[in-house]
Amino acid sequence: MGYPDPPPAAVSRRFSDGPVSVAAARRFVGSALDGAAPDLVDTARLLVSELVTNAVLHARTEVEVSVARLDGRVRVRVGDRRPGRGLVPQRCSPYAGTGQGLALVEQLASRYGADGGETGKTVWFELWHDGPPPPSSGWETTAPPPADRTVTLIDVPTALEASCRQHRHAMLRELTLAAGAGDLLGVDPEDLAAAGDVNSVVGAGMIAALETPVPQSGLRTLSLALSAGAVPALRALRRVLDLAEERAREERLLTLPALPRGHVFQEWLFDELVGQLTGDPPTAWTVIPREPEISSAELVPWDSGQLRAGRMPTIAADESNRIVAVNEAAADLLGWTPDDLVGRRLTTLIPEHLRGRHTAAFTSMLLTGRTRIVGRSVPLPALHRDGRLVPVRLYIQTQETAEGRTVFVAQLAPRATTFPDAPKTAGRVREAAVGDPGRDQAPDDPASGAGRAPDALGGMSPLDRLGLLAELGAQLNNTLDLTEGLQRAGRLLTRQLADWCAVDLFTPDARVDRVCVVHRDPRALLPGAYEGVLSELSEESRGPLARVLRGAGPLLLVDAPQPGQTESALDKEYVDLFRELGAGSAVVAPLRARRRIFGALTLARGAGGRPFTQADLTLVADLVHGLALGVDNARLYQDTRSIAERLQRSLLPVLPEIAGLRLAARYAASSTTAQVGGDWYDSFVLPGGDTAVVIGDVTGHDLDAAIAMSQLRSMLRGIAVDRQEPPAEVLRRLDLANHSLHQEATATCVYGLLKEAAHGAWELTYSSAGHPPPLLTTHDGRARYLDGGAGVLLGLDPDLPRNTARHPLPPRSTLVLYTDGLVERRDEPLDDALERLRRHAADLAHEPLDTFCDELLIGLGADSTDDIAVLAVRPTPPAE
Repeated sequence: MGYPDPPPAAVSRRFSDGPVSVAAARRFVGSALDGAAPDLVDTARLLVSELVTNAVLHARTEVEVSVARLDGRVRVRVGDRRPGRGLVPQRCSPYAGTGQGLALVEQLASRYGADGGETGKTVWFELWHDGPPPPSSGWETTAPPPADRTVTLIDVPTALEASCRQHRHAMLRELTLAAGAGDLLGVDPEDLAAAGDVNSVVGAGMIAALETPVPQSGLRTLSLALSAGAVPALRALRRVLDLAEERAREERLLTLPALPRGHVFQEWLFDELVGQLTGDPPTAWTVIPREPEISSAELVPWDSGQLRAGRMPTIAADESNRIVAVNEAAADLLGWTPDDLVGRRLTTLIPEHLRGRHTAAFTSMLLTGRTRIVGRSVPLPALHRDGRLVPVRLYIQTQETAEGRTVFVAQLAPRATTFPDAPKTAGRVREAAVGDPGRDQAPDDPASGAGRAPDALGGMSPLDRLGLLAELGAQLNNTLDLTEGLQRAGRLLTRQLADWCAVDLFTPDARVDRVCVVHRDPRALLPGAYEGVLSELSEESRGPLARVLRGAGPLLLVDAPQPGQTESALDKEYVDLFRELGAGSAVVAPLRARRRIFGALTLARGAGGRPFTQADLTLVADLVHGLALGVDNARLYQDTRSIAERLQRSLLPVLPEIAGLRLAARYAASSTTAQVGGDWYDSFVLPGGDTAVVIGDVTGHDLDAAIAMSQLRSMLRGIAVDRQEPPAEVLRRLDLANHSLHQEATATCVYGLLKEAAHGAWELTYSSAGHPPPLLTTHDGRARYLDGGAGVLLGLDPDLPRNTARHPLPPRSTLVLYTDGLVERRDEPLDDALERLRRHAADLAHEPLDTFCDELLIGLGADSTDDIAVLAVRPTPPAE
């Protein structure tokens, strides 16, 4: 039991509604408990600090604190004069900087509770040293405020919502404490009071709505009961938070600004709350158009286990710039083991010449909430453990953990390989996340029919079957990426034929790779779950998948596969897939092309619906025939592309070392289309001592373009070395040789000769065949294009005259030769793009040459849809 009736005499004191009352109340409790056990006194002082802080922040009235002692037990009461302002336990994670007050009381107090009355409310706790305490009464003190409207928030990402809720709480807490100390920071006091009240109401509604388990997709549809009269307070909350963001960017608050993703979610939330209270229909979060740095491939909370199991090289870092997770693929790429990297600073993997830039950019992002490369595909070098540079294409996204922390997830694609389309996973979730009125019904609800394939509702007509076959082929043919094509095909099959499907393919080393698992209800399947390399197909493998991979089938399974006495690891993984996704019947069919089996398709229907029958096997056989041809064609294309990539890599030259001259080059394949193209650069020393520099671009992005590029490169070098003629004449001879080829190429090119002049200066003699003009940036930051020597493209008319131009290169100036992928954008005039390059190069005039090149690619090459080649030259006086 608690205290006897009547309770012992208590000492009490009243405090003002300002922040100074927190320390004063803490001292008062310490004095009132003089002589008590030290640990009990310390706990009481801590808890009263939290409760008085809550009263100052949220009640904003006079606070009364009373302390009573009896037989080593202590009871402390904290009262305010605002009975209608109920308590809101925040349920924040241990990592959150705020919202821990009531949670601390729950953890440390022997008993706790709250009492309400007409004139005020009181929060109390007891600390006992002896015997088990009786149960606590909990925190409920008042009925929720009256509500006449319901706001429906569709597809709320729970982790992002928790992060934004914690951020709002921290911002308002700091503003309120600053206002109590006399610094309003430009915030209207009435707005701040209204903002605090309505934020607590919204937060309490969110917490209550999230009490049920979160689905695997991480998306929830929440209903909040609010009053239409809350609209002015919600607008005040929005104004206050906007002003708080400005103050945070000015570094006048300890709380950092929200990152772009959190800021846009906050805007969407207020649009929905105010809009629906004033009569607008709901709009789902997943259909809001967003910029790249705001989108995320993952709507579910971040999971380090998924990252470690992934096949794409991936690294995750926290807000302190430390690596928190890394998978085997990333560690292997950079010469580490995963355990060696976790805990290290991210700068461990950044070349020394870019570390200062990275640190400044990361700090700026945290202090301003603005990002440069998040959500974009950026070509840059990573640092291998042995010190060499690894060209990669980097894609960074922010993602929230279940506790509300932000994690920066970086995928690294080795340069010149196709980078995966960033919103791929998000699209899978979005496709079925918003839609018809029955979207919240269970997939297998017979009343809605939402969980049934059309075939289960009455069969498919011959015309429907032909349409399905044609659309399946289109899904594979409309993308260059095999995995994306299979995902699209899977979504089609689960819409029209099955509840879920899986595609398993043999790898080149005869392993089995589950490349695709798709469910009709995206919320029932974590993105990437169940995918990856499986156990090998061994002699002990006897299950349905093993049989089909050896040539059997299509097999009709009238029930889910069951564990066998001699099952192999592959069999067990297949049984586990059925057990976790559920199935009442299934069809497993081989993927066969060019007289060999290279994979299997599994189609499954849940229990309770129409099962697959023998009549379905003919359609499935037709489907797998078309699917197999599409997969085989895609693999042949990838093989061809890989050959072209290796050819292109082999042709990237080692730059010569020239006294008084520094050279640097970069190459980056397109971030969105094919792996290879016709861009090239070259530099070599002629027998006469001049240094040749070349940049060129053959039309096309395929093996033919790469072959044509290699031919032109070799012919140009041979002609230049043999003839040692002016650049215009060399290009004329190259064009004649080009016309002699069986399949001549259309290409642009700049060929130049560098000759040393006096006092560290050099002279450039050059000619251009339809190529973007070279850019010269002097050491004082002035930049201009060299427009002389212009002529027509290679491959048009070799008899047309060509021109040669000359231009001096001052000491420490930088000459940049580049291909059009660095500047051209579909939605931008070329003049504007060239001006952007000119300004960017001028800003980098004083940077080391490697930094100059990398910053050009980072700043201008992100998300480029074309290949990029850059060759930079800098005359260097002997003293340097």
